[in-house]
Amino acid sequence: MTGRPVPAAVSPGYAGLDGATARRRYVTVSFLFWLPIGMSIATGVLLFTERGMGLAAIAGCYAVHSLTAAAMELPTGGLSDVIGRRPVLAIAGLLNLTAFTLIGLGAAGWAIALGMGLMGLARALSSGPAEAWYVDTVHAHEGPDADLRTGLARGSSATSAALAFGTLLGGGLPWVLGLAPGVGEWLAGTTGGLVILLSVPALLGALVEGVFVLYVLSALPEPTRPRTTLRRVVGGVPAAIAAGLRLGARDTLIRRVLLTASAAGAALAAVELLTPGRAAALMGTAESGALVFAGLACAGFLCSALGSQLAPLVARFTGGSERAVLTSLGLVTLGLTLLGLTTHSMSPLATTVAVTGYALVYLGLGAAGPNENELLHRRVDASGRATALSVQSLSLQLVAAGAGLGAGALPPGPLPWLLAATAVLAGALLWVRRAAPAKGPAGPDAAPGHPDAAAVPAGPLHDTAPEEIRPHARPI
Repeated sequence: MTGRPVPAAVSPGYAGLDGATARRRYVTVSFLFWLPIGMSIATGVLLFTERGMGLAAIAGCYAVHSLTAAAMELPTGGLSDVIGRRPVLAIAGLLNLTAFTLIGLGAAGWAIALGMGLMGLARALSSGPAEAWYVDTVHAHEGPDADLRTGLARGSSATSAALAFGTLLGGGLPWVLGLAPGVGEWLAGTTGGLVILLSVPALLGALVEGVFVLYVLSALPEPTRPRTTLRRVVGGVPAAIAAGLRLGARDTLIRRVLLTASAAGAALAAVELLTPGRAAALMGTAESGALVFAGLACAGFLCSALGSQLAPLVARFTGGSERAVLTSLGLVTLGLTLLGLTTHSMSPLATTVAVTGYALVYLGLGAAGPNENELLHRRVDASGRATALSVQSLSLQLVAAGAGLGAGALPPGPLPWLLAATAVLAGALLWVRRAAPAKGPAGPDAAPGHPDAAAVPAGPLHDTAPEEIRPHARPI
């Protein structure tokens, strides 16, 4: 006996994909989806300003994006569990393609607002299907006790790398094109003012979204689902939503994952809202501060990617995914505390400490994510996996929205940072004690010596039967 897991019978619906191939395709999908979004980070506000929009109108457009994503998070997660991962991802790509086209060409406020709303809908659609497809495929090929942590970590790293590269590309492309004499005037003149230098990253992002859609349709096979009708789809989504809303109430470990996502939302809201102002204050002008923030954001995404890559190592070093989450959130708490303690000083030492804190926040969040999701996937089955991820994403987004409003209302200084650090510390303390095992007989993952044995669900919760057999089954 070698102790290695016995591979499960491979479902023909996954075209015999092995774990390594599924991992590569999941990484590629993650990179292609987030690259255009990264390209829009550096130029978004500047583009809208160039189109004649005031700050209040710009804030309204971003609110349209956030509210649409939050409102549609659970319904679209349920939709993925009903009709499949691939069609939902393809729809998300098409919506983003349309959104970036509207944003890149739209000279009217309504067109830009519509584009932001479509992007929010695409964000909600994409929050679970790709990861759910990867986990389903690996389980179908290698069984329910297959290693997920490595693939989840690489997918998260690909997302961070896409955002980092996209931020640099989107911020640098208009500047590089502007070095060529007359390019900006030629673009505006030949398109009647629809295309300007700042709109080029958005239009290039639309092209990348087209590549994303084609790749999803050709590279992500899944079992054929039975024919369905609009009535069945609409009727199945509420059942999936209800199942998602019951996740935290029924299972302590899932509740911890959701509360930890909320804590991460508080941390991200503080960092994203307060860092640009600190960069501008450090450099003396808004333009120089924006350039510094673009570089800092890129570094943060790279730290997140590094943290995701280190997630399996952290789990092995600390003795399991639960301890890894505790350790990673401790780093985030430390980083936020350092940022808070250096708010009133612009000295080289204080700036160095603040940058270190910024890096620790993203490094810790990057390391925590794959370990949290590995625990989550061991609690839910294929029929509710995307819904569970949507509930997790919704927890993060709602708390991030509230925390951002709160941080903006507080007086400048260490208080907003320290309150965010307190929220993350509370999330970390949830993992001090290991969660009890799920009810039921011991499953294959609960073998003696497995670091996460107590967190692994029992037999039927790991059912790897094709999803179309149980399209409306509820997890846990």
